[in-house]
Amino acid sequence: MIFLKTEDEIELMRQSNLLVGKALAEVAKLIKPGVSTGELDRVAEEFIRDNGAIPTFKGYPNQYGDPFPGSLCTSVNDQVVHGIPSNKVILKDGDVVSVDCGTYMNGFCGDSAYTFCVGEVDESIKKLLRVTKEALYLGIENAVQGKRLGDIGYAIQQHCESNSYGVVREFVGHGIGKEMHEDPQVPNYGKRGYGTLLKKGLCIAIEPMITFGNRQIFMENDGWTVRTKDRKYAAHFEHTIAINAGKADILSSFEFVEEVLGDKAI
Repeated sequence: MIFLKTEDEIELMRQSNLLVGKALAEVAKLIKPGVSTGELDRVAEEFIRDNGAIPTFKGYPNQYGDPFPGSLCTSVNDQVVHGIPSNKVILKDGDVVSVDCGTYMNGFCGDSAYTFCVGEVDESIKKLLRVTKEALYLGIENAVQGKRLGDIGYAIQQHCESNSYGVVREFVGHGIGKEMHEDPQVPNYGKRGYGTLLKKGLCIAIEPMITFGNRQIFMENDGWTVRTKDRKYAAHFEHTIAINAGKADILSSFEFVEEVLGDKAI
């Protein structure tokens, strides 16, 4: 069932999502060679709780009922999504790390992700990140009342595939509100004019998951971590938005992150 949000509810969601953006900025301050993903997770969880919210990822069950152990998903290089933070995973020069963060505050969820460069990253990989981020915003441009979900997916797919990248099919964006994952599913591929009609008050998380090589993926034995089969890098950017009659209202924000990154922002 799809739940449309009132203006008051959307403002509560904005607060949760802006906190995600600020938590990602705290993470951005730390990212460099030699830092563990476990450290990123500790800092983010403390920041989220200090601001009166709960990290929604922590304890969230997978398909087997196993609870996610971290407050962030930290996916390094060929990990597409749902990487588990660990003191044993040390970031190295040339890595990229997707940091996905969720909060629950005032009865509503926030969800956003940003892929960071660690030290000096190859220009071809930076392009993958740029194209993925561009695709996110192209998807958002099509998230308008009266259009359909397929218009969002088509825009993302066309931009990424025209750059010879793979578009992951098995994991998609989602509705969001009082629950982190609500209807409808929001694929990063599709046909124009097809799919669920977009209505004012619909809140969705759009999150392109794009691979440098082909789109084939597999899940690690931990039941969480998703990797590319060809072990080539992947990128992941995510915003939570609300549908309007005009252009979409982006409830999350990369501004806090990009203030930290300065001229190193993608």
